[in-house]
Amino acid sequence: ARYVYWIKGENDKNIPFECLSFDREKEAFTNLEKDWVREYYPDLKCGWSYAIQCVHGGKVKVLNLKKKLLEQILVAAEDLGDPADPETGWDVHFKRVKTGPMAYNVEYQLQALKCKPRPLDESELELITDLKSMDEVLPRPTPDAQKELLDRIRAGSSNSDTDESIDEEFQVS
Repeated sequence: ARYVYWIKGENDKNIPFECLSFDREKEAFTNLEKDWVREYYPDLKCGWSYAIQCVHGGKVKVLNLKKKLLEQILVAAEDLGDPADPETGWDVHFKRVKTGPMAYNVEYQLQALKCKPRPLDESELELITDLKSMDEVLPRPTPDAQKELLDRIRAGSSNSDTDESIDEEFQVS
């Protein structure tokens, strides 16, 4: 669980910036660290975000879930068990439904009847053998790193290295 801001960067690409006021472990706003996004964009609000790792297309990928889909998965887990269990887990099937004219007007609906228990096959088990923690996959930036990236974006740098460092630091896909 985390909260993120979405800031338009180069090439009109939205970049997620972690809300440093939110403590992942406590799942609460503690305001213990300097959050530069609040300083530079006082009217911008952060939004709830939940990221998980999943196996899809023969690769481990990060999937950002909207709150409603996560809640639907948790309800289904009450009947089907832990979807992440390698032996008794189940595939999560959902559909994307457009709810309005804007790009963010999207709803994800769990297709519970398609979510059948299935053990992972050998290739999938191999993929998750050395699975990293989410804190390693999506490391929380320091306030200084957040400020540095914000300063580069606000300066409008056209350096191609900036795009690469954004991808590395914040796992933009």
